[in-house]
Amino acid sequence: MYRIVRKVTLNPTVSLMEIEAPLIAKKAEPGQFIILRAKEDSERIPLTIADFDREKGTVTIIYQIVGGSTMELDTLSEGESLHDFAGPLGKPSETKGLKKVAVIGGGVGCAIAYPIAKKLSSLGCEVHSIVGFRNKDLVILEDKFKDVSSKLCIMTDDGSYGTKGLVTNALEELIKEGNEYDEVIAIGPLIMMKFVCLLTKKYGIKTVVSMNPIMIDGTGMCGGCRLTVGGQTKFACVDGPDFDGHLVDFDEAMHRGTMYKDFEAHVRDESCNLMKKGDR
Repeated sequence: MYRIVRKVTLNPTVSLMEIEAPLIAKKAEPGQFIILRAKEDSERIPLTIADFDREKGTVTIIYQIVGGSTMELDTLSEGESLHDFAGPLGKPSETKGLKKVAVIGGGVGCAIAYPIAKKLSSLGCEVHSIVGFRNKDLVILEDKFKDVSSKLCIMTDDGSYGTKGLVTNALEELIKEGNEYDEVIAIGPLIMMKFVCLLTKKYGIKTVVSMNPIMIDGTGMCGGCRLTVGGQTKFACVDGPDFDGHLVDFDEAMHRGTMYKDFEAHVRDESCNLMKKGDR
């Protein structure tokens, strides 16, 4: 069992948990993920490692409450334990040799972008971070990004915080200012990553994206997380989750991501009804 040593609400739909998992913390690297089950009969959930502390033996996860499984996970409190917590899985992000990088996070994708920015900063890389949210209430990890970035741009769709606009607006402005990036790393909604890649392709800047498709076993056996990258079939769990963004078929990935949308909505509604009954 994996004890929850800390739980924090980051915004109305996003929570952070610090989990006691010394063997995973010992091996974890930015970009990798874990698969967990909240309870014995729970669904398996893949979540990217948001942070880790080798000395304390803990791994931090950040999750958005969007469906029945994450709603169930969020019912657990500090001191309680997760039933399963397997990892680290996937390939670590490539960070060596980079001198200047733009790290872009969108929404809860910032939880994945932050540990990469942190690792790059620790290696002496100049990090320009661009983070985007729908509005001020959804902003997360601002102080964390400030600590590891020489430049931080916060964008909101409605202009309620930071600068009004999209992350691509900020990135293009930085490029036009003369910033020459070895690489752009973009993590967030598929549509955001697609348009970041369209922009960077125009400027000839290598771009890496972190893909999080439907995933079940995390070992490449089920094939649920397959993607088309450069015309070839790849599996996010073992070949990624990082890929060359200019080669990813984003339209196919977005289509596959909607396959279980109605089912997920049904499960979420059922979970809400069960919780309401439990409150009576």
